[in-house]
Amino acid sequence: MPTVRSEITDFTYFLAIAKHQSFRRAGLELGISASALSHALKGLEARLGVRLLNRTARSVVLTAAGAELRDAITAPFDAIAEAVEALNRYRDAPTGRIRLNVPVDAASLLLGPVLPVFVERYPDVELDISISNRMTDVIDGGYDAGIRYGGTVPEDMVAQRLSADMRWIVVGTPAYLDRFGRPSHPDDLAQHRCLRFRLGDESLYRWEFERGEEEIAVAVPGTLTIDDSHLIMAVLRGDAGLMYGPEPLLRAGIEAGELEEVLATGRGTGRASTSIIRAGGSCRPGSAC
Repeated sequence: MPTVRSEITDFTYFLAIAKHQSFRRAGLELGISASALSHALKGLEARLGVRLLNRTARSVVLTAAGAELRDAITAPFDAIAEAVEALNRYRDAPTGRIRLNVPVDAASLLLGPVLPVFVERYPDVELDISISNRMTDVIDGGYDAGIRYGGTVPEDMVAQRLSADMRWIVVGTPAYLDRFGRPSHPDDLAQHRCLRFRLGDESLYRWEFERGEEEIAVAVPGTLTIDDSHLIMAVLRGDAGLMYGPEPLLRAGIEAGELEEVLATGRGTGRASTSIIRAGGSCRPGSAC
């Protein structure tokens, strides 16, 4: 005989009565009157077609059928109670698994410094981080969130700014600059070997510059096009050309004298900020939402 939803409630009442062997005490636990409990039990017995309790003026005693029913359903109801209690973890402290899709530079510049603090503060949160410059769709890829440069945030995503605008700069090794000269204007890049960067959406990154009211986006020449900044840096250190990238990624090389900044007035614009995105809602690309 299939169980209807109302019987689940009646089974709860029955277990309380069986535990206390008293309608009054069971009613106090459940927050309902003894008469309402009695009425519910009579209805349950009528539907089951068996007597579950023997009632006297002084006591409530389980029948053989009642004892058998109590033993059979106590464990499942206890398991439900434990499952509900386990949900308190989600209210008391963050827990669970989060999948992130993150570009290579964002992983090293943003996540790397904070992950040790994060795992210490939230030991019950499991992070599954996929690092790739390919612009994977967060939803289709099965991710909970992702990090993107501001200018590449999809319009149907909710975004929250993670960083201030990063200054993007042009650098080369002293050996390369001694050989090919130091550009003094973005137009001079046409005469240089530029290490071009391909974005995850397959477009080529234009080198963007600002000086006062002037803004320039240069489609630089070059025989090498790479979609990984760490490989570009390896080629850069081999004196193969100029690189355009975020200053925090290149600062250590500049301070060590291994790299030299040129076109010092240049800095990144829209794509220089980073945002974390998640499914749902809408956000204007590049904005802090």
